[in-house]
Amino acid sequence: MASLNVGNLGEYLREQRRNAQLSLRQLAEAAGVSNPYLSQIERGLRKPSAEVLQQVAKALRISAETLYVRAGILDAERDGEERFREGATRAALLADPSLNVKQKQVLLQIYESFRKENGFGGADGAEPAGQGDADVHDPRTVGGHDAGPQQTAG
Repeated sequence: MASLNVGNLGEYLREQRRNAQLSLRQLAEAAGVSNPYLSQIERGLRKPSAEVLQQVAKALRISAETLYVRAGILDAERDGEERFREGATRAALLADPSLNVKQKQVLLQIYESFRKENGFGGADGAEPAGQGDADVHDPRTVGGHDAGPQQTAG
């Protein structure tokens, strides 16, 4: 987790509140937090939780993710890179013509289990392994069975 940069967050919140033409008291009431607490956040004295940031974002009608990034809760660049790498790995497995559908499914399940074991899988709302099997398409198969040339004993 990135370090919290609450000073930058507070300045940003104050700027957004002023742009919305809200007093500190009005925003505190709309967000469901106390006036002194919101004031401390704006001055960089408090580190608000993600839940409080979400409430403030809703009251200001801005993206909660923007506030999470400002607060250091989310690292937008790193998260984007991680999603790109994950997607690229999945795409490479699915595009391999030397694998059949079942092999692709098993590899994706193993990949997802390793990601979960290492603390990367499932937390971002990605669908669990095995749930996206419809994405696994192999033109050599028909109805889940290999449609390629079959050898007979002889």
